[in-house]
Amino acid sequence: MPIRPATPADLPLLQDIERAAGELFRPLGMPEIADDEPPALDELERFRQAGHAWVTEDDVTGRVVAYLIGEPVDGAFHVEQVTVHPDAGRRGVGRALIAYATERARDEGLPALTLTTFTEVPWNAPYYERLGFRVLTGAELTPGLQKIRATEAEHGLDRWPRVCMRRDTAD
Repeated sequence: MPIRPATPADLPLLQDIERAAGELFRPLGMPEIADDEPPALDELERFRQAGHAWVTEDDVTGRVVAYLIGEPVDGAFHVEQVTVHPDAGRRGVGRALIAYATERARDEGLPALTLTTFTEVPWNAPYYERLGFRVLTGAELTPGLQKIRATEAEHGLDRWPRVCMRRDTAD
């Protein structure tokens, strides 16, 4: 599936993808995640303008089915969100987006990708471990990652176990 930079016209589609993917959390007893609003258009536009918003198109329909947004945080590329529409799940789309972000981070001279995620959701921490990410200890959290985790806690995300993870771009 082709990956390309997001366009302004894609941004509402990213919100739709986020809403659809959020529904997967409902059966796990996480309705608050399912009901959470997707990133606002102005926030998505900020990532797009920075050149850090990419989408994947279905190679048959041309429909946008997944996206990844992120930004440099403390010398690494922090994946803020990677979301695949459930209709496109289990086809390697998320893996391809992570690989693409890894290449872009390497091009920018960033030695690693970081992200925060739920530990007990199968398509979160266990999935990222299979992609070569490792859980960071508290002592390894940079000031920027500490700030991200504090913001997540303020939004109630710590109601479920979460971790920060890192993957070197050389991997």
